[in-house]
Amino acid sequence: MADIKTKATPTASDVSVAAGASGAAKTVLLRRARELALVPALLLLMLLGSLVNDSFLTERNLISILGASAALAMVVLAESLVLITGKFDLSLESVVGIAPALGALLVLPVAASGFGTEWPAALGLLAILVAGGLVGAFNGILVVKFKLNAFIVTLAMLIVLRGLLVGATEGKTLFGLPEAFYSLATSTFLNIPMSVWLAAAAFGAAGIMLKYHRWGRALYAIGGNADAARAAGIRVERVMLGVFVVAGVLAAVGGLMQTGYVGAINANQGQNMIFTVFAAAVIGGISLDGGRGTMFGALTGVLLLGVVQNLLTLAQVPSFWIQAIYGGIILVALMIARVTTGRAQD
Repeated sequence: MADIKTKATPTASDVSVAAGASGAAKTVLLRRARELALVPALLLLMLLGSLVNDSFLTERNLISILGASAALAMVVLAESLVLITGKFDLSLESVVGIAPALGALLVLPVAASGFGTEWPAALGLLAILVAGGLVGAFNGILVVKFKLNAFIVTLAMLIVLRGLLVGATEGKTLFGLPEAFYSLATSTFLNIPMSVWLAAAAFGAAGIMLKYHRWGRALYAIGGNADAARAAGIRVERVMLGVFVVAGVLAAVGGLMQTGYVGAINANQGQNMIFTVFAAAVIGGISLDGGRGTMFGALTGVLLLGVVQNLLTLAQVPSFWIQAIYGGIILVALMIARVTTGRAQD
């Protein structure tokens, strides 16, 4: 009797699983393409800049772009970590101002508008980091422990800290700070400011942590589904509180970089910075819904905005147009995110 060979007929479930796997792979590729798409965009902008202004591709101008973007990069890194968990922290822009101002007021004499405590510069720098961490811890407690809305809490904190900064400095600009307050921006290695090296190291460390360390994987898990992460044994509240503290410290370091770059601290330091921070994070692929995004994407977002601002400045475009362009970039990035993820955004 001849053998009869039969071919298994795919079931509906098999077809569904295959289609789901194909769709997931396509989504991953689209997200990766979105991040990598900024690289040719950067190259295109640099080519455009060389055509617009002969000085654009000079070593001095390129280093200037990196130096001007260092403080922004630290705050974008801080915000990106919070966004990956599915939360917001709008107060980071105020931390950029209040943290270095507090350190300065503690080391300056009364004659220089300080508190008169005249702390050593090292203690003043430590106070900057502690201030950033305390603000982050306070935000984290309200959001994590008291279950308050992160957007509203950090918006209120932004306003409170802005008022405290103006009140503490009496609206004055603080000059004559110790050299240590400027060293991140003024000290160089291979002709590149130390602030740039520090920002690059911070992004590299964060990228490695997010990819290989359990704490980094926990951030993605919490941002994807906090309840599922908790069921998997992740201490969601502790991790999220830690993220807010780390974000506050990173923003304080960004404020110190900004102080060194400007050479002083004024009552408006960091004001409206959060809009640029969100622009860089969003165009870099950091999801506002949480659970998605990479440090490479966030870093390319920072560099893209730095190049755009430098180009517009060289072209003598008024600053208000630069802000309008940043807003347009955010809208375009959100539309691209809607297409690449296939998910509606809340």
